[in-house]
Amino acid sequence: MKGTLDVVLADPHEAGIRSLLTQGAGAERSAYMLFGQAAIDCDPWTKAPRTRLISHAFIDIDKSDMVSASNHHVTWQTDGFMQLLGDATRKGLVPAIVHTHPDGQARFSKQDDQNEAELARTALIKGAPGLISVLIAGNGDLAIRIWLTTDGPNDITRVLHTGSSLKLTAEGDGGLHFLDRQTRLFGEEANAIITKYRCGIAGGGATGSAVLPLLMRLGVRQTVLFEKDRAEDTNLNRLHGARQNDVTVSKLKAEIHARTVAETGLGMNFVAVSAWAGEPSTWDALKSCDVIFCCTDDHAGRLVLNRFARFYGIAVIDVGLAMQRRDDHSFDLFARVSTLVPGHACLLCGGFIDPRRAREESLRRSDPDDYEKLKEEAYVLGEGDPSPAVVTFTTEAGCMAVNEWLTGITGFAGSMVSTRMRRFHARDERFPQISPRSNCPCCDDQETLGRGDVEPFLDMVT
Repeated sequence: MKGTLDVVLADPHEAGIRSLLTQGAGAERSAYMLFGQAAIDCDPWTKAPRTRLISHAFIDIDKSDMVSASNHHVTWQTDGFMQLLGDATRKGLVPAIVHTHPDGQARFSKQDDQNEAELARTALIKGAPGLISVLIAGNGDLAIRIWLTTDGPNDITRVLHTGSSLKLTAEGDGGLHFLDRQTRLFGEEANAIITKYRCGIAGGGATGSAVLPLLMRLGVRQTVLFEKDRAEDTNLNRLHGARQNDVTVSKLKAEIHARTVAETGLGMNFVAVSAWAGEPSTWDALKSCDVIFCCTDDHAGRLVLNRFARFYGIAVIDVGLAMQRRDDHSFDLFARVSTLVPGHACLLCGGFIDPRRAREESLRRSDPDDYEKLKEEAYVLGEGDPSPAVVTFTTEAGCMAVNEWLTGITGFAGSMVSTRMRRFHARDERFPQISPRSNCPCCDDQETLGRGDVEPFLDMVT
């Protein structure tokens, strides 16, 4: 494992950890976990390597394996631990042990150090890359560390909690002088979380160009944008930050957004990646994010990020728009925001991705000559007429996406919903109840949740 370490903790697995406190009835309890790995060779902001550990499975210890437990100790047979190590080494995962301190603090004791050193030695001998230890105190506080050698553990102080509610535990000062009015509403703790989030934006067009300045004004310090297109005349009605001269010189949209950030001078570290989200050159940057706003208008990008959210436990907030004129006096104007987090239905389950269109768009990017040939032979749908676009609606959709993220952090509207739809023409908002579909290849497979790095990427054959 290279560089600094952090943890992504998915809500179902954190719920398992917290359940140990109630199971124990005042006595210590323990369990096992498995973590996937996200190897980041080059963090987009620091340019240094990083490793993320993503919760993949929570495994209760069989009651028959328990030897004894009190409010100060817990012991169990190690047969299950040896099986855990076998599963971990076979699948390329990292094993973990979990235990509680019901009457204490989230601090590892000397006895924990001694016991874990022996377990870590066994894990390393068996070929595991390390041993993670998770401790939860009676007040709900967590402590996480990892044994990479038997010399001693490394504390992991940055933990991203993902689900319908979001939390980020991270060191460092979150205060920014210009956020006083925001702090008065959300408070110091939530405001610090907002500013420490590492945000990705897939697509720098209409909605993406609205999301970026919103994040900047909220105090987000680290943002990466994935965009390959150049400014065109038809973009000027909705591309925030674009100028007429940008069209004249065919400026990259990413360069336009970099200029906006630089001229504003609010301290955002902005990185632009000139590639479509999902291309190999974007993998490190995607894996480095804490949340990704999917502002692309194509099915191929959505299909990748839909699966990415599942494998890496990183929240993806997808924005969709549909606008059409029915006749001279009536319109259909829709905006949709979907949150891809553990427990929520994916875009395939919601019917928001057309797999055939996704394959055709992917072909158009990777092999445009072959795409045009198939288009001529009517094997692909081809592009239709350009969709209508109005800046007020695209901007409001961007606001909806960012506010859903703020809901996850601050709880101002409860927790994030799976799907939210606004009908501009009807002046209403709807929250369709979409459940994960049985046998969905993305969200109904427990092996994909928090799986992290696999070969090929996301287990997708292109």
